[in-house]
Amino acid sequence: MVHTVPEGPLLPAPISAPGTYTISDIRAGCKVTMRRPIPGGGEEERLAEVLSIRQKPSPRNASATPSKAEVDPPETANGSGDSVTEQIEFFVHWHLFNKRLDEWVSATRVVLTKDLEWPRPKAPPGTATTATTATATATAAGSPAASGTATPTLTHPAVTKAATPLGRAGSVSLLKKATIASASQALSSPSGIGQKRKEHPDDTMEEDDGASIVSESVGDGMELDGAESDDGSSVVPAALDPRFAPTYMGKETEIEKLRHSGSMTQSVNEVQRVKNLNRIQIGKNEVEAWYFSPYPVEYAYLDVIFLCEFCLGYFPSQFMLGRHLKSCTLRHPPGNEVYRSKDETSGEEISFFEIDGKRQNTWCRNLSLLSKCFLDHKTLYYDVQPFLYYVMTTNDVHGCHLVGYFSKEKESAENYNVACILTLPQHQRKGYGKLLIEFSYELSKREMKLGSPEKPLSDLGLLGYKAYWMEIIIELLNDCHDDISIEEIANRTSITQNDVMWTCQQLGLFKYYKGQYVLCVTDQAMEQYKRAKAKQRKRIKPERIIWKPPVFSRDQLRFGY
Repeated sequence: MVHTVPEGPLLPAPISAPGTYTISDIRAGCKVTMRRPIPGGGEEERLAEVLSIRQKPSPRNASATPSKAEVDPPETANGSGDSVTEQIEFFVHWHLFNKRLDEWVSATRVVLTKDLEWPRPKAPPGTATTATTATATATAAGSPAASGTATPTLTHPAVTKAATPLGRAGSVSLLKKATIASASQALSSPSGIGQKRKEHPDDTMEEDDGASIVSESVGDGMELDGAESDDGSSVVPAALDPRFAPTYMGKETEIEKLRHSGSMTQSVNEVQRVKNLNRIQIGKNEVEAWYFSPYPVEYAYLDVIFLCEFCLGYFPSQFMLGRHLKSCTLRHPPGNEVYRSKDETSGEEISFFEIDGKRQNTWCRNLSLLSKCFLDHKTLYYDVQPFLYYVMTTNDVHGCHLVGYFSKEKESAENYNVACILTLPQHQRKGYGKLLIEFSYELSKREMKLGSPEKPLSDLGLLGYKAYWMEIIIELLNDCHDDISIEEIANRTSITQNDVMWTCQQLGLFKYYKGQYVLCVTDQAMEQYKRAKAKQRKRIKPERIIWKPPVFSRDQLRFGY
Protein backbone atom coordinates (compact mmCIF):
# COMPACT_ATOMS: atom_id res chain seq x y z
CA MET A 1 0.00 0.00 0.00
CA VAL A 2 1.28 3.48 -0.85
CA HIS A 3 0.79 6.08 1.85
CA THR A 4 0.49 9.62 0.54
CA VAL A 5 1.33 12.76 2.45
CA PRO A 6 -1.49 15.30 2.63
CA GLU A 7 -0.76 18.37 0.60
CA GLY A 8 -0.29 21.69 2.32
CA PRO A 9 1.83 24.83 2.39
CA LEU A 10 5.59 24.42 2.83
CA LEU A 11 7.12 25.29 6.16
CA PRO A 12 8.67 28.77 6.12
CA ALA A 13 12.45 29.03 6.18
CA PRO A 14 13.73 30.39 9.52
CA ILE A 15 15.57 33.71 9.31
CA SER A 16 18.34 34.91 11.62
CA ALA A 17 18.79 38.64 11.99
CA PRO A 18 22.27 40.22 11.80
CA GLY A 19 24.21 39.82 15.04
CA THR A 20 22.39 36.66 16.11
CA TYR A 21 24.63 34.21 14.24
CA THR A 22 28.33 33.65 13.67
CA ILE A 23 30.47 31.98 11.03
CA SER A 24 30.49 28.82 13.12
CA ASP A 25 26.68 28.60 12.89
CA ILE A 26 26.56 28.48 9.09
CA ARG A 27 25.95 24.99 7.72
CA ALA A 28 25.20 23.41 4.37
CA GLY A 29 21.86 24.56 3.02
CA CYS A 30 21.98 28.05 4.51
CA LYS A 31 21.64 31.14 2.34
CA VAL A 32 23.85 34.05 3.27
CA THR A 33 25.06 37.24 1.61
CA MET A 34 28.68 37.22 0.46
CA ARG A 35 31.03 39.62 -1.27
CA ARG A 36 31.80 38.59 -4.84
CA PRO A 37 34.45 40.16 -7.11
CA ILE A 38 33.08 41.60 -10.33
CA PRO A 39 34.86 42.06 -13.67
CA GLY A 40 36.72 45.31 -13.95
CA GLY A 41 37.46 45.53 -10.24
CA GLY A 42 35.30 46.07 -7.22
CA GLU A 43 32.93 43.81 -5.35
CA GLU A 44 29.22 43.20 -5.08
CA GLU A 45 27.08 41.70 -2.35
CA ARG A 46 25.09 38.71 -3.61
CA LEU A 47 23.00 36.03 -1.97
CA ALA A 48 24.64 32.60 -2.04
CA GLU A 49 23.55 29.14 -0.96
CA VAL A 50 26.13 27.12 0.96
CA LEU A 51 26.44 23.63 -0.52
CA SER A 52 29.46 22.35 1.41
CA ILE A 53 32.03 23.38 4.01
CA ARG A 54 35.69 22.47 4.34
CA GLN A 55 38.85 23.63 6.06
CA LYS A 56 41.72 25.14 4.16
CA PRO A 57 44.73 22.88 3.74
CA SER A 58 47.72 23.31 6.00
CA PRO A 59 51.15 24.07 4.49
CA ARG A 60 53.18 21.03 3.52
CA ASN A 61 55.80 21.87 6.14
CA ALA A 62 53.22 22.31 8.90
CA SER A 63 53.96 20.53 12.15
CA ALA A 64 52.05 17.39 12.96
CA THR A 65 51.01 18.74 16.38
CA PRO A 66 48.67 21.73 16.32
CA SER A 67 49.54 24.83 18.25
CA LYS A 68 47.44 26.10 21.11
CA ALA A 69 46.17 28.94 18.94
CA GLU A 70 44.91 26.39 16.42
CA VAL A 71 43.16 24.30 19.03
CA ASP A 72 41.67 27.27 20.91
CA PRO A 73 41.36 30.14 18.42
CA PRO A 74 40.73 33.60 19.86
CA GLU A 75 37.14 34.75 19.80
CA THR A 76 36.13 38.13 18.46
CA ALA A 77 33.32 40.34 19.61
CA ASN A 78 30.71 38.61 17.48
CA GLY A 79 31.74 35.17 18.68
CA SER A 80 33.79 33.95 15.71
CA GLY A 81 37.56 33.86 15.82
CA ASP A 82 39.50 35.42 12.98
CA SER A 83 41.67 32.33 12.72
CA VAL A 84 38.59 30.13 12.42
CA THR A 85 37.13 32.40 9.76
CA GLU A 86 40.30 32.28 7.70
CA GLN A 87 40.47 28.49 7.95
CA ILE A 88 36.96 27.82 6.62
CA GLU A 89 35.86 27.72 2.99
CA PHE A 90 32.29 27.48 1.67
CA PHE A 91 31.27 25.96 -1.63
CA VAL A 92 28.44 28.25 -2.75
CA HIS A 93 25.91 28.62 -5.54
CA TRP A 94 25.32 32.28 -6.44
CA HIS A 95 21.68 33.29 -6.63
CA LEU A 96 20.35 33.47 -10.23
CA PHE A 97 23.76 32.48 -11.61
CA ASN A 98 24.61 29.49 -13.77
CA LYS A 99 25.75 26.53 -11.69
CA ARG A 100 29.02 26.48 -13.62
CA LEU A 101 29.97 29.53 -11.55
CA ASP A 102 29.72 27.62 -8.26
CA GLU A 103 33.00 28.00 -6.41
CA TRP A 104 34.87 27.72 -3.13
CA VAL A 105 35.03 31.04 -1.27
CA SER A 106 36.63 32.03 2.00
CA ALA A 107 34.49 32.59 5.07
CA THR A 108 35.99 36.09 5.32
CA ARG A 109 33.71 37.12 2.45
CA VAL A 110 30.53 36.48 4.44
CA VAL A 111 28.55 39.65 5.17
CA LEU A 112 27.43 39.24 8.79
CA THR A 113 25.36 42.43 8.64
CA LYS A 114 22.76 40.68 6.45
CA ASP A 115 20.09 38.14 7.32
CA LEU A 116 20.87 34.43 7.33
CA GLU A 117 18.25 32.07 5.89
CA TRP A 118 18.31 28.58 7.37
CA PRO A 119 17.37 25.46 5.40
CA ARG A 120 13.65 24.96 5.08
CA PRO A 121 12.57 22.43 7.71
CA LYS A 122 11.11 19.14 6.54
CA ALA A 123 7.52 18.29 7.35
CA PRO A 124 7.02 15.31 9.71
CA PRO A 125 6.22 12.11 7.80
CA GLY A 126 2.54 11.23 7.57
CA THR A 127 1.35 14.66 8.64
CA ALA A 128 0.18 17.68 6.72
CA THR A 129 2.99 20.01 5.68
CA THR A 130 1.73 23.01 7.58
CA ALA A 131 3.68 25.34 9.79
CA THR A 132 3.18 24.85 13.50
CA THR A 133 2.45 27.66 15.89
CA ALA A 134 5.84 27.27 17.54
CA THR A 135 7.65 27.55 14.23
CA ALA A 136 5.68 30.58 13.23
CA THR A 137 6.48 32.22 16.55
CA ALA A 138 10.18 31.49 16.18
CA THR A 139 10.19 32.88 12.67
CA ALA A 140 8.42 36.03 13.74
CA ALA A 141 11.03 36.51 16.44
CA GLY A 142 13.70 36.70 13.75
CA SER A 143 15.77 33.56 14.27
CA PRO A 144 16.00 30.31 16.18
CA ALA A 145 18.43 32.02 18.49
CA ALA A 146 16.34 35.13 19.00
CA SER A 147 15.38 34.09 22.51
CA GLY A 148 19.03 33.80 23.49
CA THR A 149 19.14 30.02 23.47
CA ALA A 150 22.14 28.26 21.96
CA THR A 151 21.84 26.28 18.75
CA PRO A 152 24.48 23.57 19.11
CA THR A 153 22.96 21.37 16.41
CA LEU A 154 23.60 24.05 13.80
CA THR A 155 27.35 24.13 14.34
CA HIS A 156 29.22 22.46 11.51
CA PRO A 157 31.73 19.74 12.50
CA ALA A 158 34.44 21.42 10.43
CA VAL A 159 34.55 24.38 12.80
CA THR A 160 34.36 22.58 16.14
CA LYS A 161 37.40 22.69 18.40
CA ALA A 162 39.45 19.53 18.06
CA ALA A 163 42.97 18.41 18.78
CA THR A 164 43.69 17.47 15.16
CA PRO A 165 46.00 19.54 12.98
CA LEU A 166 44.52 21.79 10.36
CA GLY A 167 44.73 20.48 6.84
CA ARG A 168 42.72 18.18 4.64
CA ALA A 169 41.12 16.28 7.51
CA GLY A 170 37.85 18.14 7.11
CA SER A 171 37.36 17.28 3.45
CA VAL A 172 39.31 14.10 2.74
CA SER A 173 36.35 12.04 3.87
CA LEU A 174 33.98 13.83 1.49
CA LEU A 175 36.20 13.60 -1.58
CA LYS A 176 37.39 10.10 -0.77
CA LYS A 177 33.81 8.97 -0.34
CA ALA A 178 32.85 10.45 -3.71
CA THR A 179 35.83 8.89 -5.46
CA ILE A 180 35.39 5.44 -3.92
CA ALA A 181 31.64 5.52 -4.50
CA SER A 182 32.17 6.29 -8.17
CA ALA A 183 34.51 3.33 -8.58
CA SER A 184 32.53 0.90 -6.45
CA GLN A 185 29.31 1.75 -8.26
CA ALA A 186 30.91 0.78 -11.56
CA LEU A 187 32.20 -2.52 -10.16
CA SER A 188 28.86 -3.42 -8.58
CA SER A 189 26.88 -2.83 -11.78
CA PRO A 190 26.66 -6.10 -13.73
CA SER A 191 25.56 -4.41 -16.93
CA GLY A 192 28.00 -1.52 -16.72
CA ILE A 193 25.13 0.89 -16.24
CA GLY A 194 24.45 2.19 -12.75
CA GLN A 195 21.39 4.34 -13.03
CA LYS A 196 19.50 6.33 -10.46
CA ARG A 197 16.03 7.57 -11.06
CA LYS A 198 15.15 11.02 -9.85
CA GLU A 199 12.07 12.04 -7.91
CA HIS A 200 11.12 14.88 -10.22
CA PRO A 201 9.63 13.96 -13.61
CA ASP A 202 11.60 16.70 -15.35
CA ASP A 203 14.84 14.97 -14.42
CA THR A 204 14.53 12.91 -17.59
CA MET A 205 15.49 16.03 -19.54
CA GLU A 206 19.12 15.83 -18.47
CA GLU A 207 21.90 14.64 -20.72
CA ASP A 208 23.65 11.59 -19.40
CA ASP A 209 26.11 10.48 -22.01
CA GLY A 210 27.83 7.15 -21.99
CA ALA A 211 31.46 6.44 -22.92
CA SER A 212 33.15 5.99 -19.64
CA ILE A 213 30.53 8.50 -18.61
CA VAL A 214 27.22 6.68 -18.67
CA SER A 215 23.65 7.85 -18.31
CA GLU A 216 22.38 8.31 -14.77
CA SER A 217 18.70 8.42 -15.58
CA VAL A 218 17.44 6.59 -18.61
CA GLY A 219 14.20 5.27 -17.20
CA ASP A 220 14.65 1.70 -18.40
CA GLY A 221 13.27 0.06 -15.30
CA MET A 222 16.58 -1.51 -14.26
CA GLU A 223 16.75 0.29 -10.92
CA LEU A 224 16.23 -1.51 -7.64
CA ASP A 225 13.33 -0.50 -5.44
CA GLY A 226 14.23 1.17 -2.21
CA ALA A 227 17.58 2.48 -3.47
CA GLU A 228 19.20 5.28 -1.59
CA SER A 229 21.11 8.29 -2.84
CA ASP A 230 24.57 9.37 -1.70
CA ASP A 231 23.16 11.60 1.01
CA GLY A 232 21.07 8.78 2.52
CA SER A 233 17.72 9.92 1.15
CA SER A 234 15.65 7.41 -0.72
CA VAL A 235 15.39 7.67 -4.50
CA VAL A 236 11.90 6.95 -5.71
CA PRO A 237 10.84 6.06 -9.24
CA ALA A 238 9.57 8.83 -11.45
CA ALA A 239 5.88 8.81 -12.17
CA LEU A 240 5.01 7.53 -15.62
CA ASP A 241 2.21 10.00 -16.20
CA PRO A 242 1.34 11.57 -19.57
CA ARG A 243 0.89 14.88 -17.75
CA PHE A 244 4.64 14.90 -17.08
CA ALA A 245 5.58 14.69 -20.75
CA PRO A 246 8.17 17.31 -21.74
CA THR A 247 6.70 20.48 -23.14
CA TYR A 248 8.23 22.54 -25.90
CA MET A 249 9.30 26.06 -25.07
CA GLY A 250 10.32 29.11 -27.04
CA LYS A 251 13.96 29.83 -27.76
CA GLU A 252 14.16 32.77 -25.36
CA THR A 253 12.53 30.80 -22.56
CA GLU A 254 14.78 27.82 -23.26
CA ILE A 255 18.00 29.85 -23.22
CA GLU A 256 16.93 31.68 -20.07
CA LYS A 257 16.28 28.35 -18.37
CA LEU A 258 19.63 26.98 -19.46
CA ARG A 259 21.47 30.14 -18.44
CA HIS A 260 20.30 29.91 -14.85
CA SER A 261 20.38 26.16 -14.34
CA GLY A 262 23.26 24.96 -16.50
CA SER A 263 21.26 21.82 -17.27
CA MET A 264 17.84 20.76 -18.41
CA THR A 265 16.79 19.63 -14.95
CA GLN A 266 15.03 21.89 -12.47
CA SER A 267 14.80 19.31 -9.69
CA VAL A 268 15.84 20.51 -6.26
CA ASN A 269 16.30 16.93 -5.06
CA GLU A 270 19.00 16.12 -7.58
CA VAL A 271 22.14 14.57 -6.12
CA GLN A 272 25.03 16.95 -6.81
CA ARG A 273 28.70 16.59 -6.06
CA VAL A 274 30.88 19.45 -4.96
CA LYS A 275 33.46 20.70 -7.41
CA ASN A 276 36.86 19.57 -6.16
CA LEU A 277 39.28 21.16 -8.66
CA ASN A 278 40.02 24.81 -9.28
CA ARG A 279 41.95 25.24 -12.52
CA ILE A 280 43.49 22.91 -15.09
CA GLN A 281 46.46 23.73 -17.29
CA ILE A 282 46.63 21.71 -20.48
CA GLY A 283 49.21 22.78 -23.03
CA LYS A 284 49.28 26.57 -23.32
CA ASN A 285 45.76 26.99 -21.95
CA GLU A 286 44.57 27.27 -18.38
CA VAL A 287 40.85 26.67 -17.84
CA GLU A 288 38.62 26.59 -14.79
CA ALA A 289 36.90 23.34 -13.91
CA TRP A 290 33.12 23.44 -13.99
CA TYR A 291 32.05 20.32 -12.11
CA PHE A 292 33.26 17.47 -9.93
CA SER A 293 35.68 14.94 -11.34
CA PRO A 294 37.07 12.03 -9.27
CA TYR A 295 40.73 12.90 -9.53
CA PRO A 296 42.82 11.72 -6.55
CA VAL A 297 42.00 13.59 -3.35
CA GLU A 298 45.54 14.93 -3.14
CA TYR A 299 44.75 17.26 -6.07
CA ALA A 300 41.65 18.80 -4.51
CA TYR A 301 43.36 21.72 -2.76
CA LEU A 302 45.81 22.62 -5.50
CA ASP A 303 45.29 25.93 -7.25
CA VAL A 304 46.25 24.38 -10.58
CA ILE A 305 46.76 20.81 -11.74
CA PHE A 306 48.95 20.29 -14.79
CA LEU A 307 48.04 17.90 -17.62
CA CYS A 308 50.21 16.56 -20.40
CA GLU A 309 48.29 17.48 -23.54
CA PHE A 310 49.41 14.32 -25.33
CA CYS A 311 49.07 11.47 -22.81
CA LEU A 312 46.65 13.40 -20.51
CA GLY A 313 48.63 12.42 -17.41
CA TYR A 314 48.06 14.75 -14.45
CA PHE A 315 50.69 16.25 -12.14
CA PRO A 316 50.56 18.54 -9.09
CA SER A 317 53.35 20.94 -10.17
CA GLN A 318 54.92 22.48 -13.23
CA PHE A 319 58.25 20.94 -12.31
CA MET A 320 56.85 17.40 -12.31
CA LEU A 321 55.11 18.05 -15.64
CA GLY A 322 58.36 19.33 -17.17
CA ARG A 323 60.20 16.26 -15.97
CA HIS A 324 57.49 14.07 -17.51
CA LEU A 325 57.62 15.87 -20.86
CA LYS A 326 61.28 14.99 -21.22
CA SER A 327 60.39 11.30 -21.33
CA CYS A 328 56.93 11.45 -22.95
CA THR A 329 57.27 10.44 -26.60
CA LEU A 330 53.56 10.63 -27.48
CA ARG A 331 52.72 13.45 -29.90
CA HIS A 332 49.25 12.39 -31.02
CA PRO A 333 46.33 10.37 -29.59
CA PRO A 334 47.24 6.67 -29.43
CA GLY A 335 44.98 5.45 -32.21
CA ASN A 336 44.47 5.23 -35.96
CA GLU A 337 44.15 8.48 -37.88
CA VAL A 338 40.95 8.19 -39.92
CA TYR A 339 40.63 11.78 -41.18
CA ARG A 340 42.90 14.68 -42.04
CA SER A 341 41.99 17.92 -43.78
CA LYS A 342 43.67 21.29 -44.13
CA ASP A 343 41.80 24.54 -44.53
CA GLU A 344 43.28 26.42 -47.46
CA THR A 345 42.26 29.86 -46.19
CA SER A 346 43.34 29.62 -42.56
CA GLY A 347 45.95 26.90 -42.97
CA GLU A 348 44.49 24.97 -40.03
CA GLU A 349 44.92 21.20 -40.20
CA ILE A 350 42.38 18.99 -38.41
CA SER A 351 42.64 15.26 -37.77
CA PHE A 352 40.40 12.59 -36.25
CA PHE A 353 41.80 9.55 -34.45
CA GLU A 354 39.90 6.35 -33.64
CA ILE A 355 40.85 4.87 -30.27
CA ASP A 356 39.68 1.57 -28.82
CA GLY A 357 38.91 1.82 -25.12
CA LYS A 358 40.15 -1.73 -24.57
CA ARG A 359 43.54 -1.22 -26.23
CA GLN A 360 44.24 2.22 -24.72
CA ASN A 361 42.63 1.81 -21.33
CA THR A 362 44.71 4.31 -19.37
CA TRP A 363 44.54 7.07 -21.99
CA CYS A 364 40.76 6.76 -22.29
CA ARG A 365 40.35 6.87 -18.53
CA ASN A 366 42.42 10.04 -18.36
CA LEU A 367 40.27 11.53 -21.12
CA SER A 368 37.13 10.63 -19.16
CA LEU A 369 38.50 12.26 -16.01
CA LEU A 370 39.24 15.44 -17.95
CA SER A 371 35.86 15.52 -19.68
CA LYS A 372 34.02 14.99 -16.39
CA CYS A 373 35.31 18.41 -15.26
CA PHE A 374 33.05 19.98 -17.92
CA LEU A 375 30.11 17.54 -18.04
CA ASP A 376 27.54 17.63 -15.26
CA HIS A 377 25.08 14.96 -14.08
CA LYS A 378 27.31 12.11 -15.10
CA THR A 379 28.48 8.99 -13.34
CA LEU A 380 32.02 8.27 -14.41
CA TYR A 381 32.95 4.63 -14.79
CA TYR A 382 36.35 3.05 -15.11
CA ASP A 383 35.21 0.48 -17.66
CA VAL A 384 36.03 2.09 -21.01
CA GLN A 385 36.33 -1.17 -22.95
CA PRO A 386 32.84 -1.14 -24.57
CA PHE A 387 33.48 2.22 -26.28
CA LEU A 388 35.30 3.69 -29.24
CA TYR A 389 36.67 7.22 -28.95
CA TYR A 390 36.96 9.60 -31.90
CA VAL A 391 39.32 12.41 -30.94
CA MET A 392 39.63 15.63 -32.93
CA THR A 393 42.97 17.48 -32.94
CA THR A 394 44.58 20.50 -34.52
CA ASN A 395 48.05 19.80 -35.90
CA ASP A 396 51.26 21.82 -35.98
CA VAL A 397 54.99 21.14 -35.89
CA HIS A 398 54.82 20.32 -32.17
CA GLY A 399 52.17 17.61 -32.47
CA CYS A 400 48.42 17.00 -32.48
CA HIS A 401 46.62 19.08 -29.85
CA LEU A 402 43.36 17.85 -28.33
CA VAL A 403 40.29 19.93 -29.25
CA GLY A 404 37.35 17.64 -28.49
CA TYR A 405 36.03 14.14 -28.87
CA PHE A 406 32.97 11.96 -28.99
CA SER A 407 32.55 8.34 -28.02
CA LYS A 408 30.18 5.65 -29.18
CA GLU A 409 29.36 2.15 -28.08
CA LYS A 410 30.86 -0.68 -30.07
CA GLU A 411 27.43 -2.29 -30.14
CA SER A 412 24.47 -0.07 -29.36
CA ALA A 413 21.07 -1.69 -28.95
CA GLU A 414 19.36 1.70 -29.50
CA ASN A 415 21.50 2.62 -32.56
CA TYR A 416 23.11 5.58 -30.81
CA ASN A 417 25.94 7.07 -32.85
CA VAL A 418 27.22 9.22 -29.97
CA ALA A 419 27.47 8.32 -26.32
CA CYS A 420 29.38 11.36 -25.04
CA ILE A 421 30.54 14.48 -26.87
CA LEU A 422 32.66 17.35 -25.64
CA THR A 423 34.57 20.34 -26.97
CA LEU A 424 37.13 21.65 -24.47
CA PRO A 425 36.18 25.10 -23.11
CA GLN A 426 39.20 26.85 -24.63
CA HIS A 427 38.06 25.71 -28.10
CA GLN A 428 34.35 26.39 -27.79
CA ARG A 429 32.45 28.88 -29.98
CA LYS A 430 34.80 28.17 -32.89
CA GLY A 431 32.66 25.71 -34.84
CA TYR A 432 34.37 22.56 -33.54
CA GLY A 433 31.21 21.28 -31.89
CA LYS A 434 29.27 21.09 -35.15
CA LEU A 435 32.32 19.53 -36.77
CA LEU A 436 32.23 16.71 -34.23
CA ILE A 437 28.50 16.25 -34.77
CA GLU A 438 28.88 16.22 -38.54
CA PHE A 439 31.69 13.66 -38.37
CA SER A 440 29.54 11.34 -36.25
CA TYR A 441 26.79 11.43 -38.89
CA GLU A 442 29.30 10.84 -41.68
CA LEU A 443 30.31 7.64 -39.90
CA SER A 444 26.64 6.68 -39.64
CA LYS A 445 26.30 7.15 -43.40
CA ARG A 446 29.27 4.81 -43.91
CA GLU A 447 27.51 2.28 -41.68
CA MET A 448 24.26 2.87 -43.62
CA LYS A 449 22.39 3.40 -40.36
CA LEU A 450 20.28 6.11 -38.80
CA GLY A 451 22.02 7.58 -35.78
CA SER A 452 21.09 9.71 -32.81
CA PRO A 453 22.94 10.88 -29.69
CA GLU A 454 22.11 9.38 -26.33
CA LYS A 455 19.26 11.28 -24.77
CA PRO A 456 18.39 13.30 -22.86
CA LEU A 457 20.89 15.93 -23.92
CA SER A 458 22.65 18.51 -21.79
CA ASP A 459 22.12 22.23 -22.22
CA LEU A 460 25.05 22.88 -24.56
CA GLY A 461 24.56 19.54 -26.30
CA LEU A 462 20.90 20.32 -26.99
CA LEU A 463 21.68 23.73 -28.45
CA GLY A 464 24.49 22.31 -30.61
CA TYR A 465 22.46 19.43 -32.01
CA LYS A 466 19.40 21.61 -32.54
CA ALA A 467 21.45 24.10 -34.59
CA TYR A 468 23.02 21.31 -36.65
CA TRP A 469 19.72 19.54 -37.33
CA MET A 470 18.09 22.82 -38.30
CA GLU A 471 20.86 23.70 -40.74
CA ILE A 472 20.97 20.27 -42.40
CA ILE A 473 17.18 19.82 -42.70
CA ILE A 474 16.47 23.30 -44.09
CA GLU A 475 19.40 22.97 -46.51
CA LEU A 476 17.94 19.71 -47.79
CA LEU A 477 14.42 21.17 -48.09
CA ASN A 478 15.77 24.24 -49.86
CA ASP A 479 17.64 22.16 -52.45
CA CYS A 480 14.84 19.63 -52.96
CA HIS A 481 12.18 20.71 -55.48
CA ASP A 482 10.07 17.55 -55.26
CA ASP A 483 7.87 16.23 -52.52
CA ILE A 484 9.86 14.65 -49.73
CA SER A 485 8.79 12.72 -46.65
CA ILE A 486 10.20 12.52 -43.14
CA GLU A 487 11.53 9.05 -43.91
CA GLU A 488 13.41 10.29 -46.99
CA ILE A 489 14.96 13.15 -45.00
CA ALA A 490 16.14 10.66 -42.41
CA ASN A 491 17.64 8.34 -45.01
CA ARG A 492 19.53 11.15 -46.74
CA THR A 493 20.93 12.73 -43.58
CA SER A 494 21.23 9.64 -41.28
CA ILE A 495 19.24 11.61 -38.68
CA THR A 496 16.55 9.50 -37.05
CA GLN A 497 12.92 10.21 -37.88
CA ASN A 498 12.19 11.22 -34.28
CA ASP A 499 14.95 13.83 -34.37
CA VAL A 500 13.73 15.12 -37.74
CA MET A 501 10.15 15.46 -36.49
CA TRP A 502 11.30 17.12 -33.25
CA THR A 503 13.39 19.67 -35.15
CA CYS A 504 10.60 20.44 -37.59
CA GLN A 505 8.20 20.90 -34.72
CA GLN A 506 10.61 23.23 -32.93
CA LEU A 507 10.99 25.32 -36.10
CA GLY A 508 7.25 25.33 -36.77
CA LEU A 509 7.57 23.68 -40.19
CA PHE A 510 4.44 21.53 -39.90
CA LYS A 511 1.38 23.12 -41.51
CA TYR A 512 -2.12 21.66 -41.91
CA TYR A 513 -3.14 21.85 -45.56
CA LYS A 514 -6.09 20.14 -47.26
CA GLY A 515 -6.63 17.58 -44.55
CA GLN A 516 -3.00 16.62 -44.02
CA TYR A 517 0.20 17.93 -42.49
CA VAL A 518 2.87 19.23 -44.86
CA LEU A 519 6.37 20.66 -44.43
CA CYS A 520 6.63 24.36 -45.14
CA VAL A 521 9.80 26.38 -44.54
CA THR A 522 8.76 29.61 -42.86
CA ASP A 523 10.43 32.98 -43.40
CA GLN A 524 11.68 32.97 -39.81
CA ALA A 525 13.33 29.56 -40.26
CA MET A 526 14.89 30.67 -43.55
CA GLU A 527 16.34 33.80 -41.93
CA GLN A 528 17.78 31.69 -39.15
CA TYR A 529 19.31 29.35 -41.74
CA LYS A 530 20.86 32.23 -43.68
CA ARG A 531 22.46 33.64 -40.54
CA ALA A 532 23.96 30.24 -39.78
CA LYS A 533 25.29 29.85 -43.34
CA ALA A 534 26.82 33.34 -43.26
CA LYS A 535 29.20 32.21 -40.51
CA GLN A 536 30.91 29.87 -43.00
CA ARG A 537 31.58 27.19 -40.44
CA LYS A 538 34.07 24.38 -40.85
CA ARG A 539 32.79 21.38 -42.77
CA ILE A 540 33.81 17.73 -42.99
CA LYS A 541 35.07 16.55 -46.38
CA PRO A 542 33.66 13.00 -46.71
CA GLU A 543 36.22 12.01 -49.35
CA ARG A 544 38.99 12.53 -46.78
CA ILE A 545 37.60 9.90 -44.40
CA ILE A 546 39.57 6.65 -44.44
CA TRP A 547 37.41 4.39 -42.31
CA LYS A 548 35.42 1.20 -42.43
CA PRO A 549 32.83 0.16 -39.84
CA PRO A 550 34.60 -2.05 -37.30
CA VAL A 551 33.22 -5.53 -36.77
CA PHE A 552 33.45 -7.16 -33.35
CA SER A 553 32.76 -10.78 -32.49
CA ARG A 554 30.62 -11.81 -29.56
CA ASP A 555 33.70 -12.72 -27.55
CA GLN A 556 35.24 -9.31 -28.19
CA LEU A 557 32.11 -7.57 -26.95
CA ARG A 558 32.00 -9.67 -23.80
CA PHE A 559 32.86 -7.89 -20.55
CA GLY A 560 36.43 -8.48 -19.45
CA TYR A 561 37.61 -9.78 -22.83
